[in-house]
Amino acid sequence: MSTIAEFVQRLPKAELHLHIEGSLEPELMFRLAQRNGVSLTYDSVEEIRSAYRFSNLQEFLDIYYQGMAVLLHEQDFYDLTWAYIEQCRSNNVVHCEIFFDPQAHTDRGVGFESVVAGISRALQDARDKYSISSRLIMCFLRHLSEERAFASLDEALPYLHLIHGVGLDSSELGHPPEKFERVFAAAHALGLKKVAHAGEEGPPEYVWQALQLLEVARIDHGNRALEDSGLVQALVKSKIPLTVCPLSNLSLGVVDSLENHPLKTMLDAGLLVTINSDDPAYFGGYLNENYLRIAQALKLNASQMSVLAQNSFKASFLSSTEIALRLAEVERCQSHK
Repeated sequence: MSTIAEFVQRLPKAELHLHIEGSLEPELMFRLAQRNGVSLTYDSVEEIRSAYRFSNLQEFLDIYYQGMAVLLHEQDFYDLTWAYIEQCRSNNVVHCEIFFDPQAHTDRGVGFESVVAGISRALQDARDKYSISSRLIMCFLRHLSEERAFASLDEALPYLHLIHGVGLDSSELGHPPEKFERVFAAAHALGLKKVAHAGEEGPPEYVWQALQLLEVARIDHGNRALEDSGLVQALVKSKIPLTVCPLSNLSLGVVDSLENHPLKTMLDAGLLVTINSDDPAYFGGYLNENYLRIAQALKLNASQMSVLAQNSFKASFLSSTEIALRLAEVERCQSHK
């Protein structure tokens, strides 16, 4: 009989809520700063790591955007993405759907092409070398205007063969999904999938708006949906997935402890909930650490871990054939636990 840690390690998983810029480890940040001649306010890797402490979303975002200053060239985005792919390999993540924030780079004078080419080249190498499949999702920064989002969508047009969907991230409060209704409709017309962060710090109304106005296929986070029983029923009926991020929720004060995390309540309610690492370099753990820590805190068993892994594939943008193959892999892992 294996331990839960050994089982989680063997379990094949998909990750659907990962900001590639949020996987920038202090060591890589320091190395890229030196390579690119970027001056940081920190003198060592240890100083950067100690700065990765915050108590809410805005404090985190302030550090997060500062860290991006070292990302300037296509190779930087390749190195960033490849470092995450190596984490996927060690966490048995066989499929990933990653977010990137082009506006955070183009506003600094970095070309859109450099960003998407570096990330996409690493994802292709991951497919070729490790058979790790992927989808790339371009996020709009919700603290900026919808007009700016439209400009970013226009910049993406030559690269739509590399981009699978659009998302909505950054500061949630005061920036409801309805602000981006038109640009999401335009993305839909281009054949792009749609997801949105909602209900992390924002109220259940933001989740309703993401569903009804943006017509998203997934809700990223969605913790506060539990405050509205009608919303929970709607999510269960429509099988709209929630991409939940336990260690992120703990780091940002969305929950005061993992023991009080709503994940088990979500599972018991019949929600299609998944586990993800969000911004793992900043929040203290990649995917296996999220699985293991929440399993320990909520006393989840191997069968519940398997359901969460199955959900990760069911909620993905893989084809139905690929999903069936991955679900069979989870079943085999479960049967040999």
